[in-house]
Amino acid sequence: MIDPSALDALHVFIVEAKAHTYVGSGMPSLARRPGSHDLEYRSGEFTYLDSYFGGSDFIGQEVVYARESPVWAMNYYGRVLDPDRITAAEAGQVIKASLSILYAEGRFLGGFRCEVLGCSYHDTNVGSFTAFTGKEWIEREGVMVYELFYHGGLLK
Repeated sequence: MIDPSALDALHVFIVEAKAHTYVGSGMPSLARRPGSHDLEYRSGEFTYLDSYFGGSDFIGQEVVYARESPVWAMNYYGRVLDPDRITAAEAGQVIKASLSILYAEGRFLGGFRCEVLGCSYHDTNVGSFTAFTGKEWIEREGVMVYELFYHGGLLK
């Protein structure tokens, strides 16, 4: 459990870690489970681990540790809905470009929409980073071609 006085620092770290790993094309770390793709980021007392399985359809979990104790986590499942309109690689490019803009605002929740690479990226959620659920999706030519569901929050 994290000290309430450290919540702001935790939020800043989560945004920083997300920007330096998948979105920032960070170096993969040693896979901790067979078949997983793992990305790790450390700063100060915090460590972030994003571990996922799959490609065009994927599932994963992000965990933040404070001094080796898990304090925050998020689970997600995403998939390409229309492979004739968007490839997994293209969806990844749209997601990385969109989330780079969002993280530059110093946040990862709160609703977001942008137009990049000929697509419309959307994210909507309920709650704060301490307890939340949400969905991101990509539309191309007015058709939803990719979606991801996520949920997470503080661990006690």
